[in-house]
Amino acid sequence: MRIMKTNCSCGAATGSSDRKTTAAQTTGPLTIRQRFVKGVRWLIPGITLVLLPKCPVCFAAYVALGTGIGLSVTAAAWLRTGLVVLCVGSLIYLVLSRILAYRKRRSALP
Repeated sequence: MRIMKTNCSCGAATGSSDRKTTAAQTTGPLTIRQRFVKGVRWLIPGITLVLLPKCPVCFAAYVALGTGIGLSVTAAAWLRTGLVVLCVGSLIYLVLSRILAYRKRRSALP
C-alpha cells in the first residue's frame, strides 16, 4: 500500500500549500531602469506601426533586405496585417492596463 503525501513540495502548482505568494508592491518612486522599461513598452509597438510600410510589396522588399528571405506578396500582406494587429493589440493592452491601474489607485485613496 502506497501512502501519498498530503502536501506537495512544489505547493504553488497544486495550490495545496498554505503559503501564497503575492506580487511585491512598490511604495517608493520608480527607478530609472523601471521608467526606461515603461517607456520602451510604449515605444516599440508605436515605432513599429510608424515604420511599417503600407504596401505589401514594400514590406516584402524590407524583409528581403533585412533578412535575405524572399516573400510572396500574399505572404507579405498576411505578415504585415499580423504585425499591425499585434502592435495595435499591445497598445490597447497598455492603455487598458494604465486605465485599470489609475482606477485602482484612485479607489484606494480615502
